[in-house]
Amino acid sequence: MKNLLKTLPLLTVLLMVTSCSSVRVATDYDKNATFREYKTFAFFKNGIDKAEISDLDKRRILRAIEAELLAKGFTKSEKPDLLVSLFTKSNQRVDVYNNSWGNGAWGWGGFGPGWRWGWNQQPSVSTRTEGVLYIDLIDSKKKELIWQGMGTGYLARNMEKKEERIKEFVSTIMQKYPPGSQQ
Repeated sequence: MKNLLKTLPLLTVLLMVTSCSSVRVATDYDKNATFREYKTFAFFKNGIDKAEISDLDKRRILRAIEAELLAKGFTKSEKPDLLVSLFTKSNQRVDVYNNSWGNGAWGWGGFGPGWRWGWNQQPSVSTRTEGVLYIDLIDSKKKELIWQGMGTGYLARNMEKKEERIKEFVSTIMQKYPPGSQQ
């Protein structure tokens, strides 16, 4: 029982950290498309140029997409079967927590002036940025969208973790391509 009480806080923190780092994915696709016929790809510059993110982040995303497609057996080509485009959205999430137990306030008590434990009357506020990455695969001959993957999750504030987080977004989304091949 003592060991459980000791490990419970650690497990709770671990659960919170891993739940915050997950990427939620949704996909949509053309049921009439024959996905096994697509073998080559190129990036759709017009679509990518419209994405409202830094050029550095665009390159990070494109490198991650390219690595995923190459790993799936695709070849980059000047005359591709698929065009790859992307766009992004983000929004700020503000969480306000009231009445948390812990630090109280400076005040008088039975032992004179000092810091007291108890209900904290000051709300704590945290903000996080939630991002959405859309990856579009377009039939280059028909100029029609055949597959779209959307990943939603929290973005890394830490610059060192940004590239890792982008790879996680792309990898999680691309696991759903082609339809029916979930790994």
